[in-house]
Amino acid sequence: MGRKNKLLKRLLLLPKDFTFDEVVAVLASFNFNEVKTGKTSGSADRFKNDEFPHEPIIFHKPHLQNSIKVYVLKSIVACLTRCCLIKYE
Repeated sequence: MGRKNKLLKRLLLLPKDFTFDEVVAVLASFNFNEVKTGKTSGSADRFKNDEFPHEPIIFHKPHLQNSIKVYVLKSIVACLTRCCLIKYE
């Protein structure tokens, strides 16, 4: 099993210790690229896939701790499911 599959399985478990770097790696494996929105973007990160321009993934980069909140993981999984990139039940 490759790194992509391991990270995806881990994401679907919605762990409390899933890191920002792991999220970036999973999204990159589905061709979601980080979009730089300029000086005023603050701590919000935006990821976009050119095949699904109507489904950007936007969330705040974690501060102090590197862990992503579970509700953010749920919204990422929901977006990937809506784009038919994964099946999640």
